[in-house]
Amino acid sequence: MQIGTILFRTLLTYLLILVILRLMGKREIGELSVLDLVVFVMLAEIAVFSIEEPDKSLYHAILPMAVLLAIQRLTAFISLKSQRFREWFDGTPCIIIKHGKVDEYEMKKQRYNFNDLLVQLREKEIYSIQDVEYAILEPNGKLSVLQKDENSSDHSTGYSAILIADGKFQFDSLKRVKKNKSWLLNELKKRGYESEESISICSIDEQGELFIDEKNEYE
Repeated sequence: MQIGTILFRTLLTYLLILVILRLMGKREIGELSVLDLVVFVMLAEIAVFSIEEPDKSLYHAILPMAVLLAIQRLTAFISLKSQRFREWFDGTPCIIIKHGKVDEYEMKKQRYNFNDLLVQLREKEIYSIQDVEYAILEPNGKLSVLQKDENSSDHSTGYSAILIADGKFQFDSLKRVKKNKSWLLNELKKRGYESEESISICSIDEQGELFIDEKNEYE
């Protein structure tokens, strides 16, 4: 009897969540808003409660699900009508890279680190920050990138290795390009930089040319 009840509740909960998600509208996982994610997490918790507590009435699971659906539908409607509400709830896009220069202040504000940035650039087959005209972090966490014109004078030629990121040496990259810390510090001093701590990004391309982006440019 207990097994039959659990199976029935599992099937019913699955169907309920499926219906709720369909009523919430068609959106890709990567395009979910903060509210959508909250609703999904809460639906999962309610589903677990419904299945693990077969002695409790299904009403205790169905009612919260219905309330969550109503909240999501209401906020989606308000978002369509009010840009201010939409910006407050979902956030606004922010510029992370402008004309090949990184805005560290905006990155810190968004709690977005250099590893995140470099990974998302590589996913778009971009291996040099200087090739980026604009990189915009969207409210859903995706990175939209506009590359520079290939004829641009500061457009890189091929793959670049990151030697310094956020003021810290990237020793694996230095080893890969057969350089060391002393060499890089010497190159920085030639260009007027006393230490790596003032550097946001330093990379080297296949021709051995260094690209340096100094910190705090947008202060």
